[in-house]
Amino acid sequence: MKKLFTILLVTVAFSVNAQEKKEKPKTQIVEASCGQCQFGMTEKKGCDLAVRINGKPYFVEGTSIDQHGDAHASDGFCNAIRKAEVSGEVVNNRFVASSFTLLDEKKDTKK
Repeated sequence: MKKLFTILLVTVAFSVNAQEKKEKPKTQIVEASCGQCQFGMTEKKGCDLAVRINGKPYFVEGTSIDQHGDAHASDGFCNAIRKAEVSGEVVNNRFVASSFTLLDEKKDTKK
């Protein structure tokens, strides 16, 4: 009985430990813009936020084009491709953002 209890305790401890070790999504710098105006995406009508990762554009879920300033301003997403620091994952051919931070244009040009 004592062995059974010990085995059960060890099994539960390993299960709890395995569940707590979820990996934090990695952060990366991507190109961000209007999918239709700048990336030539045609799946949707109107202006929608998209990111380009490794040369492939994805529409974004989790934030919208209007949450990052005037999309039709001279430096807006419909007129410029900007850099953004993002984390998230591609799911069903869409980028599901867990974070999205538009980088300052001054920082965009340094590298």
